[in-house]
This record gives sequence, structure tokens and C-alpha cells, in this order.
Amino acid sequence: MSEELKEIFDRYGGLMRTSELKATGYYYKKIRKLIETGEIEQVRRGYYQCSGTDSFSDISIITALFPDGVLCMESALDYYGYTDRTPSAWHLAVDNKSTRTRFYIDYPVIKPHFIQSDRYRAGIEQVRIDGKIVKIYDRERTICDLLLHRNKVDGEVFNLAIQRYILDPGKVEARLMKHAKLLRVEKKVREVLGVWL
Repeated sequence: MSEELKEIFDRYGGLMRTSELKATGYYYKKIRKLIETGEIEQVRRGYYQCSGTDSFSDISIITALFPDGVLCMESALDYYGYTDRTPSAWHLAVDNKSTRTRFYIDYPVIKPHFIQSDRYRAGIEQVRIDGKIVKIYDRERTICDLLLHRNKVDGEVFNLAIQRYILDPGKVEARLMKHAKLLRVEKKVREVLGVWL
């Protein structure tokens, strides 16, 4: 890949839209040629990244394609160190009014969770992953979601996450009960965590 092309992609954070490529002088034929020669690859319709080992992380793609997405469930458990399993997909919470089709991409693998507007906003924090600012649900919201979807989560993953949350010096019990009330899992919180809190 030419140094010039690499610099152009770097200016755009490693991910470019077709319109941005055109604005820098790369029209349809040039783009097709770059794909055929393996210099760039299509991430999804209208989005491209540089090919090769120095391609940027999944997080760059996720923040560019899904700015409203919030890391949740297994992805949040992984971030907080509450699981030893690497998630097979990126779990993203989005407002339930979001268009479903935008999640039909080959890479990275996205598992969208469509959440009611009033619940979607609760517990959103911002963290830095691979140099990018990413939205994520806080520890307490993550634990409430885990309790809410207990029947969809592997028992071993569930138990380890609860144990690690209990031992986490960063936990905020008052916030846990606030989220539990909104998500209607107060009873489950008391049953599962009551003796430890």
C-alpha cells in the first residue's frame, strides 16, 4: 500500500466511507482496483479499511458504524473482568426504534440488543478501549441485565460474574438498587446478592 493512501486512511481514523474516498480522488474504478489488489477491504457496504495485519481494531469499526451502541452483556462482563470467556460477538445495546438491517454485517460479529428508550439510557458510561471512546453500561447495569436475562446466560458465566462483582471494590450498591428498580429485578438482586451486600 502506498504511503499516501495509508496517510489518508489514518486521517479518517482507519475507516473511510465511499464519499470520503471520492473526496480524496479515489473514484469507483480506483476503489475497485484497491480491493482487487488487496490494499483495502470492504467492511460493509460503503465502508472501507486498509488490509493487512496493521488494520485497526474492531472497536474503531463499532464506534464508526454504531455511535449509539452501548457495550452490554458479555462484552461488558469481559471489559470489567467478570468473565474468563472471550465473547464470540460484540454485544451492543441500542434503542428499540433502531433499524435492524444496519446490524447485518459480516465483520465484526455484532449481537444487537434492542432496548426500550427509557431503559436504554440508564447506566451509560464512557470508557477508552484501543484509543477510542466507547459507550458501555456501568457495572451495576451490567449485573442487572445479567439477572434479567439469567435464563439466556451459561450458569458458569453467571456465577463467576456475580462472584467477581461482589468482590469488586468499584461497585456502588445504591446504583445497583436504582437500576434494579428501573429494570424490575429488585427481587432477583435481593435473592442472589442480598447476603453479600
